[in-house]
Amino acid sequence: MTEYKTIAESNHFIVLDKYNREWQVSESYQSEADLEKELVQDLKNQGYEFRTDISTPEKMLANVRERLQALNAMQFSEGEWLRFVETWLDKPSDTVIDKTRKIHDDYIHDFVFDDGHIQNIYLLDKKNISRNKVEVIRQFEQAGTHSNRYDVTILVNGLPLVQIELKNEALRFEKPSTKSTVIAKRVLIASIPYSSIYSCL
Repeated sequence: MTEYKTIAESNHFIVLDKYNREWQVSESYQSEADLEKELVQDLKNQGYEFRTDISTPEKMLANVRERLQALNAMQFSEGEWLRFVETWLDKPSDTVIDKTRKIHDDYIHDFVFDDGHIQNIYLLDKKNISRNKVEVIRQFEQAGTHSNRYDVTILVNGLPLVQIELKNEALRFEKPSTKSTVIAKRVLIASIPYSSIYSCL
């Protein structure tokens, strides 16, 4: 670990005597795969955990369980977890809007455990954000009306909250029309099944 001397510090910032830049700007052509690797490395440098083992919706849901149990300092039994997922977290009748509302407004759920006790289950800690676990995955494939493979996905407490589609340098001067952008967005939204935890994006 590198040793640094603090020059100034407050509740909002810290100034160190030395800073080593962790990245370099590439002067040559970058493929989308290279962009992806660079983005993942940048996120790892910022403390995100890179997870290569999360490759299916089932593995993603198992990771959500682990992360929520750690965040809330509790353990679900198999039956409790299934009930939590089916009746609240990934309720089949929820729309994309319902799932978005859970992240923004309704991120605390009063859950009744099998033994009768009630506990608030937090999806996110919005007051102490450092308690949230951030992870990054690559090339996650989701089946829906169309099959999609997402370049990079950021997970917060296991939940897929940010999906990033990277484009290489050669495409930066090509401006898509508004119509083609709207069509692409509609195809993407239509292809994500509402019953999937992935639709909380």
